[in-house]
Amino acid sequence: MDTVKNYLSVAFFAFWGGLARYGLTEALSFYGTVIANLLGCFLLAFLTYFFLRTSNNSRAWLTTGLGTGFVGAFTTFSSFNLDAFKLLLGGQSFGALLYFTGTIAAGFLFAWAGKQAANFAAGKLLERG
Repeated sequence: MDTVKNYLSVAFFAFWGGLARYGLTEALSFYGTVIANLLGCFLLAFLTYFFLRTSNNSRAWLTTGLGTGFVGAFTTFSSFNLDAFKLLLGGQSFGALLYFTGTIAAGFLFAWAGKQAANFAAGKLLERG
């Protein structure tokens, strides 16, 4: 039964994550991909560390749905690479290198910030008791 709950949770949250990314990239084009990927780095780290500190694993379906489903559908490694490739094809080698390395470096920073925010939020929640 837990496996079915996990699959349904992933499907449900993936639907919303995909819609959110589509809306973001429609509104902001190239920048939407960057924002989705960086926000996804933050969210995945936040959700992972928040649930690790505050959950007794009874909500594994929610963690799976939000992480694999929402964040997985919201972020896009393929669009990230395609955008870098388009820059290369357009003769913008430096821009492609900057985009590629800058996004990866910023992704690490956003993941670190997500972990820090999760530890802070979980600490405040656990203090209240």
